[in-house]
Amino acid sequence: MKPIEVTDANFKNEVMDSQMPVLVDFWATWCGPCKMIAPIVEELAKEYDGKMKFGKLDVDANPQISTQFGIRSIPTLLIFKGGKVVDQLVGAVPKRNLIDKITPHLN
Repeated sequence: MKPIEVTDANFKNEVMDSQMPVLVDFWATWCGPCKMIAPIVEELAKEYDGKMKFGKLDVDANPQISTQFGIRSIPTLLIFKGGKVVDQLVGAVPKRNLIDKITPHLN
């Protein structure tokens, strides 16, 4: 399972209406730290398949959602559950930190 591409158009359906928790990676192609964390997000998408959904949202291509959630630094990872932000991480962090943030929100 790979992270899904989240956009302004599909955000409500893929994230807000999701029955399982969703981690959204807000990123951009020019962002070095975003490239560092991308493989970790992909690994976690495989490891947590069926327990949590993972998505990537390009902030340059999707300014509406980025602005709505006040994204000022990237990478920013927001965890949504029941259509609400329940946790966040900013910056390229180790895999262990992501796992520690994800675990309490699993169904």
